[in-house]
Amino acid sequence: MTTNEPGMQDKDPEVQDAKFFAAIGYIGFLCFVPLSLKKGNKFAEFHGKQGLVLFILELAAAILSVVPILGDLISHLALVVFGILSLIGIVKVLMGEKWEIPVIHEIANRISL
Repeated sequence: MTTNEPGMQDKDPEVQDAKFFAAIGYIGFLCFVPLSLKKGNKFAEFHGKQGLVLFILELAAAILSVVPILGDLISHLALVVFGILSLIGIVKVLMGEKWEIPVIHEIANRISL
């Protein structure tokens, strides 16, 4: 679900200032970059929190891979899904949009910085 019209935030200086940081926030442990370097920027924090939740879930999926056969299958499937969600998140950031990833967004909203 997109919270704003496509491109509407694109002219917002806060969005322009944070696009790069928000985009790299979806790449694994780099989720800490927008959360620490762009503290106070709502756009960067929004995407950084979602990136943090995805990163934690990716770690959990990697740990699950130690379970023989079924754990390995579930882990690989989860990593593919999380990778696709991260890629979509990066595209949405570059378009200047706030995309609420289903389920992930609800968890990310509970994170206070």
